[in-house]
Amino acid sequence: MKDEELKKEDEALKAEQAGGKDQASETGEAKETEASNDIPETQEGTPDETEETEETEESTEQVPAGEKEEKKGFFKKKKDPRDEKIEELTDRVKRQMAEFENFRKRTDKEKSAMYEMGAKDIIERILPVIDNFERGLAVIPEDKKEDPIAEGMEKIYKQIQKVFEEAGVKPIEAAGKEFDPNFHNAVMHVEDESLGENIVAEELQKGYMYRDSVVRHSMVKVAN
Repeated sequence: MKDEELKKEDEALKAEQAGGKDQASETGEAKETEASNDIPETQEGTPDETEETEETEESTEQVPAGEKEEKKGFFKKKKDPRDEKIEELTDRVKRQMAEFENFRKRTDKEKSAMYEMGAKDIIERILPVIDNFERGLAVIPEDKKEDPIAEGMEKIYKQIQKVFEEAGVKPIEAAGKEFDPNFHNAVMHVEDESLGENIVAEELQKGYMYRDSVVRHSMVKVAN
């Protein structure tokens, strides 16, 4: 009996040991399965983190240049008030110099115009004296032209003509020229077949020009 009981106990002990081994193997397999299941999850999570990193880098690279400049602008050194004052005064001086130059040119132009007007006025006052010299010389007889008085008048007349020429005063050509209302003043009209149409037949009073402007129009007689 004792042998049978010992035999039964021995078999039960062996069965328990065998059951413990099976349970341990099952537990190991379960752990391996869980570990294998955890590995894909970790691998799947890695691309997401990579994508987030790439997006962060792209967003950093895609920052507009204007925003970067604005950010840099915050750190720019403030301009010195003295430099601003120097620039302001320099600009003011340049403006005043430009205004002065315009004023100088305008003044020179006005002075020139006033000089022209004054010169023309003096010439107009002298022209009647020239006319009287010409009339006086025209009535001197041929046998009296060598008279000292006649010679003196001739010399004075030539001297005045020389002064006029040096000053830019010159007589207007009229006789035998085509009538031009810009230079001639027609006071008479005659029929003359020897002359063409609208030709100046005779100059009654000599006209003069001062540089490019007419001081006095020629008084003429126009043919046909």
